[in-house]
Amino acid sequence: MSTEESGGPIVGRRIVLRRAVEEDAPAFREALATPEVARWWVWPNMMAELAAEDHTVLAVTLEDRVIGMVQWYEEPDPDYRHAGMDLFLHPDFQGRGLGGDTVRTMARWLIDERGHHRLVIDPDARNTGAIAVYERCGFRRVGVLRRYWYDHVTGEWSDGMLLDLLAEELRG
Repeated sequence: MSTEESGGPIVGRRIVLRRAVEEDAPAFREALATPEVARWWVWPNMMAELAAEDHTVLAVTLEDRVIGMVQWYEEPDPDYRHAGMDLFLHPDFQGRGLGGDTVRTMARWLIDERGHHRLVIDPDARNTGAIAVYERCGFRRVGVLRRYWYDHVTGEWSDGMLLDLLAEELRG
């Protein structure tokens, strides 16, 4: 497997992750415009974040078609070293095991190639579908992050669910 750092793809069972480029923005916008994704995602600075240095944005592809996005970041302080990720898939590709493939592929790469022993993810606490995917991959609930993010749909602060995964707990 080539590493994303050198520009190569990260290959999963069915999906391939590669560095996102400006040409991926229309596919991201299409997914973000669907009610199923827009309910949980607000990404007003997408173009700036594609070039951000504090995290990396990857396109999730299936047979060379962009079907979603995964981003990752890492805490470099050696006393607290860990990585985190976040993702979405276009609803046309949800419910097919591709989310789990994406999570496992990203997690395996962060563990094997970046040397992380612990990963975190923090979806909206009401996003039971996403939480179920993360738990099937081995993530465990740590706790509720109260009033964690501003929900532009309801106009209220919403809770997040903090989950983490130790390297030896990754399933699949």
